[in-house]
Amino acid sequence: MEKIQHNHVQAKGLKLHVAQIGTGPKVVVFLHGFPEIWYSWRHQMVAVANAGYRAISIDFRGYGLSEHPSEPEKATFNDFVDDVVAVLDSLGITKAHLVAKDFGAFVAAMVGILHPDRVSTIILLGVPFLLPGLSPLQSQLHLIPPGFYMLRWMVPGGAEADFGRFDTKTVIRKVYIMFSGSLPPVAADNQEIMDLVDSSAPLPPWLSEEDLAEYGSLYEKSGFRTALQVPYRTMMLPCGLDDGKIRAPGLVIMGEQDYIMKFPGLEDYIRSGKVKEFVPNLDVTFLAQGTHFVQEQLPEEVNHLIISFLNKHCE
Repeated sequence: MEKIQHNHVQAKGLKLHVAQIGTGPKVVVFLHGFPEIWYSWRHQMVAVANAGYRAISIDFRGYGLSEHPSEPEKATFNDFVDDVVAVLDSLGITKAHLVAKDFGAFVAAMVGILHPDRVSTIILLGVPFLLPGLSPLQSQLHLIPPGFYMLRWMVPGGAEADFGRFDTKTVIRKVYIMFSGSLPPVAADNQEIMDLVDSSAPLPPWLSEEDLAEYGSLYEKSGFRTALQVPYRTMMLPCGLDDGKIRAPGLVIMGEQDYIMKFPGLEDYIRSGKVKEFVPNLDVTFLAQGTHFVQEQLPEEVNHLIISFLNKHCE
């Protein structure tokens, strides 16, 4: 970890935080989700660097150590796509492998369609290949209960009031514990999402108090203004790319115990092979004990899968 270097690059007038380790022409760019940050890739960055790759992990605009856009409430997934391309341009990188988690999967998929010449492969964890608007799952969306956390956080002001009752570190603790479960977080009508988890509940065994302190510190700096806008308040907005195809080789790594697997229609979308209509050259791997945070929970297994896939497509 001490060998990871940190700096900022300019992206459309904003300073974006970039963590890097390793050297050489083979580049892997890691894209985080929520409640994650560049730090969530710490195990993978070191591993791929040791395997001969240059590892880069960014904080999207408004997250962690990156600057907020001037109007966070107007941010979109397209802005995050621009962040990825701007980082590549700033660092003089022509083409890279993308590894993305959670909502980062939407960003990676959009980059794969809009900028295919910049992408060697795409590896996704926790969320399969989807686009904003969730078009392959549209017919199932009416099955989502109204207390589902995603619907609650889409409402401006709702999550702000819920989160605001706690310090940032406690919010991240609750979200990490909640998202580590195998059941989707759903609140009752008279219940707040943050109250689904007791503040004194223990962390998952693979996340230390030191890790939590790091996350808490980074979100203390950034707050949640941009994080609630992207992904939650833009997730259902179509991006106009539904007819696109991703030509780069893809890999999806999903935990069998990931609560996302119970999102209406999602498991069938993966297991039926329908996802391959979007990404024809696709491998899918399930980890039996994996939860939503497979890269932190099972780093050795995930690192092996990532590096094997990268090596296969770097020959």
